[in-house]
Amino acid sequence: MSVMTPPGVKNSGDYIEDVMSVVKAKNAAEPEFHQAVQEVFDSLRLVLQKHPEYRSSKILERITEPERVIMFRVPWFDDQGNIQINRGFRIEMNSAIGPYKGGLRFHPSVNLGILKFLAFEQVFKNSLTTLPMGGGKGGSDFDPKGKSDNEVMRFCQSFMTELQRHIGPDTDVPAGDIGVGGREIGFMFGQYKRLRNEFTGVLTGKGLSWGGSLIRPEATGYGCVYFAEEMLKSRKDSFQGKLCLVSGSGNVSQYTVEKLLDLGAKPLTFSDSDGVVYDPDGIDREKLAWVMELKNVRRGRIREYGEKFKKAIFMPTDIKLEHNPLWNIKADCAFPSATQNEIRAKDATNLINNGCKLVAEGANMPSTLEATRMFLEAKVLYGPAKAANAGGVATSGLEMAQNSARLSWTREEVDDRLHKIMIAIHKNCFETAEKYGTPGNLVNGANIGGFLKVANAMLDQGLV
Repeated sequence: MSVMTPPGVKNSGDYIEDVMSVVKAKNAAEPEFHQAVQEVFDSLRLVLQKHPEYRSSKILERITEPERVIMFRVPWFDDQGNIQINRGFRIEMNSAIGPYKGGLRFHPSVNLGILKFLAFEQVFKNSLTTLPMGGGKGGSDFDPKGKSDNEVMRFCQSFMTELQRHIGPDTDVPAGDIGVGGREIGFMFGQYKRLRNEFTGVLTGKGLSWGGSLIRPEATGYGCVYFAEEMLKSRKDSFQGKLCLVSGSGNVSQYTVEKLLDLGAKPLTFSDSDGVVYDPDGIDREKLAWVMELKNVRRGRIREYGEKFKKAIFMPTDIKLEHNPLWNIKADCAFPSATQNEIRAKDATNLINNGCKLVAEGANMPSTLEATRMFLEAKVLYGPAKAANAGGVATSGLEMAQNSARLSWTREEVDDRLHKIMIAIHKNCFETAEKYGTPGNLVNGANIGGFLKVANAMLDQGLV
């Protein structure tokens, strides 16, 4: 293949700006997608100088265009017999290194732009795991909060009735995400099995008695802490005695706290959409068990923690403010594990001023571009989401492997494989950052490391 510079493009910076302009024009009113693409492109300036073949083959234009976008109507009956209508999505972004893999999100905020950003991130995250998985994402603007089990079941069955046409164990393997836990995965798997008359590993996050994997619920939180542990080791440090802030109070947050306790740290916070609880005494195993029962069984609100444990302080969040009080608590490490763009510039300033030395992202893209730049300039150990929270999808990949082999591995086996994958991801990011002249910048390391594997596979497979 001859290597040519695209006509009229003077250098890689101009090329990136041109492609970014096209992405914004073709995907108007999708700011989260623009943000995710811009972050990756900023890192790829370092790569395109060395690899002109990516420019001549228009890899950037192709990698930002989903291979397939599926959008559909989801009608269902509520408990009063009224007809409800939601919108369903599946973004099949890139299958260069394996079947599409990525979660389903059920939340009122779900729209095309958010899912495209998540699917784009997923491509590079899955690439970093070392496992053969492409990237995808999907979901619905359905809100499971406040719905009965029967309403959730009827919605999930209607959603899967359409989605099942587009997925399969060798095509596209969805998983859970915000609003999609074991209950929702179970209802969707049952409907898939009923319609297709096959018992196959088409979804991950399944129940242990019907094809699920041990450690899968814990994997994103555990993996994030394993990654952060490697970040600390790079500065000859450990978690022993470290004060830690954790946002959110769902699956990722709960198991982040559990693993932090295992490694000798002292977690201080949980949060939800109502506000933040700060426990100056630290969240121990007994308190964590109470939060798990509150959130996973009773589906209650985190403000109840402040009523149960008298020394804890509950701080309501005000969406009009440009900062979250959680990130203004003095601590050594921060684990944003709630949602995208929860750490803004003011939050980053507060964390840096309060002496925070490490930020490891458990949620997807929880820091704005400005906050990310501030962390890097302040030399904070910063683990971007596509690397730090890859443990969840890595263990989904291990679940797929177990399903294909009709085997179940022990808890210790899965945890050991997860730990080794997170060590390998950190090593890849750390060494790639050094190779491209930005030592310690794990954002560049993750973006470049994830991109190279996908881009080279795309070159090998021709113009598809």
